[in-house]
Amino acid sequence: MATNELTEHLSALHERLQREAGERGLLDIAYRYTETPVGRLLVASTTQGIVRIAFESEGFDDVLQALADRVSPRVLEAPARLDHAVAELDEYFEHRRTAFDLPLDRALSRGFRGEVQRLLPTIAYGHTASYGELADAAGRPRAYRAVGTACATNPLPIVVPCHRVLRGDGSLGGYAGGLDAKRTLLALEAAA
Repeated sequence: MATNELTEHLSALHERLQREAGERGLLDIAYRYTETPVGRLLVASTTQGIVRIAFESEGFDDVLQALADRVSPRVLEAPARLDHAVAELDEYFEHRRTAFDLPLDRALSRGFRGEVQRLLPTIAYGHTASYGELADAAGRPRAYRAVGTACATNPLPIVVPCHRVLRGDGSLGGYAGGLDAKRTLLALEAAA
């Protein structure tokens, strides 16, 4: 079999596997990759909604393994199931979307971290808040370090905008995708 024939054959087999896994209810987590101004992202979804968005710097294989361990081992690259999510991300990066309208699966967000992550979308597009302000909003004014941890472990960056949280002195703090990605996102929103 020639290389092109083999590639086409494998592609057809993968499409059949995706289709049959979906039809039989054997696909718990679908994922795909997308190119963005902040680099390549992995976007993963359960039937409940988007469960994970990851930057390449996080190690895609590690992220997929963590999803298999914490959510379900039935994980498959199934790009079509994530077309809508990727379209909304594209609109965001093209300055045509300021808020996301995606169903979210918050299976990876629990306890105080989950509470903080649910507050993040209240920070308006183009605005920022400090870790301390978010701790106040969560009803735990001294928990600004825990807020930082909640932002650092946010499984849904960009869609759940932890990039809008800064240190009290206005400096960037950290970001799972790296400080260049955080700067890019903040500049994108400021330019709109």
